[in-house]
Amino acid sequence: MLKYLTNGLWKENPTFVLVLGTCPTLAVTTAAINGIGMGAATTFVLVCSNIMIAGLKNVIPDKVRIAAFIVIIATFVTIVDLVMKAYTPDLYKTLGIYIPLIVVNCIILGRAEAFAQKNKVMPALLDGLGMGIGFTLAITFMGAIREILGNGSVFDIRLISQEARTILIFILPPGAFITFGYLIALMNRIKSKYSI
Repeated sequence: MLKYLTNGLWKENPTFVLVLGTCPTLAVTTAAINGIGMGAATTFVLVCSNIMIAGLKNVIPDKVRIAAFIVIIATFVTIVDLVMKAYTPDLYKTLGIYIPLIVVNCIILGRAEAFAQKNKVMPALLDGLGMGIGFTLAITFMGAIREILGNGSVFDIRLISQEARTILIFILPPGAFITFGYLIALMNRIKSKYSI
C-alpha cells in the first residue's frame, strides 16, 4: 500500500517524470507560496475525485466514462474555487484562471483513467495523495528557486540585501522554462546515477 503513496513523490512524479500539469507548473511558480496553494488545491481534487471514481467505477457506463470523470472532477474544482475565493482571496487572485483549469489538468484526468477506475478506493486515495504531494513539492520547489533567483526572497523572507542584484528573467515566463528544464535534467541525472 505504501508504494501507491510514494510513487508520485519520486518514481512517477507528475511534474518532473511524467511531465504532466505543465501549464500551471510554468504559470504559477513565480513564488513558492503559489506552488503550495496550487498544489493543495490540486491534491484535494485528486484525492476526492480518485475516491469517487474508484467507488463508482462499476456504476459508470463505459460510453460516458470520460464525461462522468470530468463532471466529478469539476464538482471538486468548484468546491476548491469557492473555498479559496472565500478564505484566501489574495492567493485566489494570484492563481486566477488556473484554479478553474484544474478540471482539465492532465494529472487528475490521467490518474482517474489510468489508476482510479482500475483500483479499489484505498489504493486510489493513496495514489491521489502521493501524486498530489509530489506535484505540490515539485511546484513549490520550482517556485522557491524562481523566487530566490528573481526576487532574492522566499516566502517573503528576504535572503539578500535590497541593493543586491537579482536575475529578473527567473520571475518572467522564460525563467519558468529554464528552471523547469534544469530540474527535469537534474531529476533524470539523479535517477540514472542511483538507478532509482
